[in-house]
Amino acid sequence: MHAVDIIRKKRDGENLTTEEIEFIIDGYVSGTIPDYQISAFCMAIFFQGMDHEETTDLTLKMANSGEILDLSSIQGRKIDKHSTGGVGDTTTLIVAPLAASCGVPVAKMSGRGLGHTGGTVDKLESIPGYKVNLSPREFMEQVNRIGVSIVGQTGELAPADKLLYALRDVTATVESIPLIASSIMSKKIAAGADGFVLDVKVGRGAFMKTVDDAVELAKTMVSIGRLAKKETVALVTDMNQPLGRGIGNSLEVKEAVLTLDGQGPANLQELCLTLAAEMLILAGHTDQYGEARRILEGKLKNKAGLQKLAELIEAQGGNPKVVQDLSLLPTAQYQEPVLAKQSGYVTEIDPLAIGTAAMYLGAGRETKESQIDLAVGIELKHQVGDWISQGEELAIIHANKETDIQEAAQTVRQAFHIHQNRISPNPLIYTKITSKDV
Repeated sequence: MHAVDIIRKKRDGENLTTEEIEFIIDGYVSGTIPDYQISAFCMAIFFQGMDHEETTDLTLKMANSGEILDLSSIQGRKIDKHSTGGVGDTTTLIVAPLAASCGVPVAKMSGRGLGHTGGTVDKLESIPGYKVNLSPREFMEQVNRIGVSIVGQTGELAPADKLLYALRDVTATVESIPLIASSIMSKKIAAGADGFVLDVKVGRGAFMKTVDDAVELAKTMVSIGRLAKKETVALVTDMNQPLGRGIGNSLEVKEAVLTLDGQGPANLQELCLTLAAEMLILAGHTDQYGEARRILEGKLKNKAGLQKLAELIEAQGGNPKVVQDLSLLPTAQYQEPVLAKQSGYVTEIDPLAIGTAAMYLGAGRETKESQIDLAVGIELKHQVGDWISQGEELAIIHANKETDIQEAAQTVRQAFHIHQNRISPNPLIYTKITSKDV
């Protein structure tokens, strides 16, 4: 078997066998197949695509290129939740403790942010003392003890994905649905959960710009889950405006706490309840969505999810008092309001512009080596559909460098489109994909 023959076969639109895919990935990880041939392989996939069986073979091979975490010592069905990334998307910090408060074991490995999208691990590190690194034994013991743990991904999980992603990033082959799906699902499968709830974002602030592309990605990942014998559900959700109102690490932790306390933005709360309901169903707690929602709304009302977040923080070395005193979170030196220059309805808030402005303030990373500032970011005061008066606050810039404020304010002001005619916001959730749909 030769790499060039496999590349040619895929270039010509033929389907690859399991053995051919294994040969390519094994060769790349071991160093016997060079970068330039893998680059050609990725470009062939970019143009010719892969069917669901090929994509599953690629995913499983990438997952098995390193350690597969065995979570069998954790009691119950372990359900993981994953978002493809967005702006103001702090759902994990709400959904994980909320689902755990209902008895769903949540053993979650999360990543760091890159570019305009935030990373759960970075957000958690803004909590004083919180440890994102636990040994596998500590990780599993904690889930058995309190029902939830959120840690950083280990380097041993899916090393083939790490190698492939770095290469795709510099060869213009990132935007390929089979390669995106296999990248996400290989890490999920390697992390050992029994089922997955996927939040596939679509819109200006997301990887997928059209609903059709997002649905195709969702179907591909659900198909991988089905063929890998992992129950998987995907929701295609809107990212044409920021999901929450806080963009930045400590600001998003603050918003998670407020949401679990019943004071969060309506959009964020609704999506979290929907994702958590799907987790309850996959975990076998009920087979009725309405019942799952009622259970979760009860936990939100009696603050059980908030209490579970405090338990999670304390178990991982953090200060649980942050759920009662948000001033314990990192706070930026400057808070500068951005004021509206005209009255009217908010018809658009460009999430990419908002996320990019937050990144330049220091809330995100331009490269993997960038240092982030946990305190800075942007606090939005309005959402699409709101009426705003001239001189009213659009947002507040949280900055630690006075020189950053003016440029960030200008970007934020340009991200808000204000007109005299009101428009309805996009749907929060476009569709749901299950194994019956693939």
